[in-house]
Amino acid sequence: MAEEAKWYVAHTYSGYENKVKESIEKTVENRGLESLIMDVKIPMETVLEEEAKKGETATKAVQRKLFPGYVVIKMIMTDESWYVVRNTRGVTGFVGPGSKPVPLTDAEVKMMGVEQVRQADIKFRVGDLVEIKSGPMEGFSGNIESIDSETGTLKVTVSMFGRETPVEISHTQVQLVD
Repeated sequence: MAEEAKWYVAHTYSGYENKVKESIEKTVENRGLESLIMDVKIPMETVLEEEAKKGETATKAVQRKLFPGYVVIKMIMTDESWYVVRNTRGVTGFVGPGSKPVPLTDAEVKMMGVEQVRQADIKFRVGDLVEIKSGPMEGFSGNIESIDSETGTLKVTVSMFGRETPVEISHTQVQLVD
């Protein structure tokens, strides 16, 4: 199948996120749908909470759901994958207009921290000459000075007003100059 898997958001009953995640994973395993539904995640954040006990306050790190009532699923949208997710107990539907699920954009996926950019996804090397193809620096070109594989950003030195200026930009916003 040439179609690429994308991240979709399913709405769940509040408090059912973990049950929905487990149910989808179990169904995928039982039906052998690993090629259609690749991953199910509940975006979490770590927050520090203060706790008062016997006159003392202690701070502890707690995991909290970023989006209560939602589960994100990496899948190839087919009738079968849609049916599996939509008919999972606790799922009320997909996020999107009407009954048509809309995949998350790369920027939304990155913002939610659902998927980390792997070094393999960055097809550039330090020293490469690249042209910026989108954003406020569109049309500028420069050399890659450094690559941050954790965030998927590149530091590119461009020439602006006769000066070399370092610019931090996503690896998805540049293309290699031949």
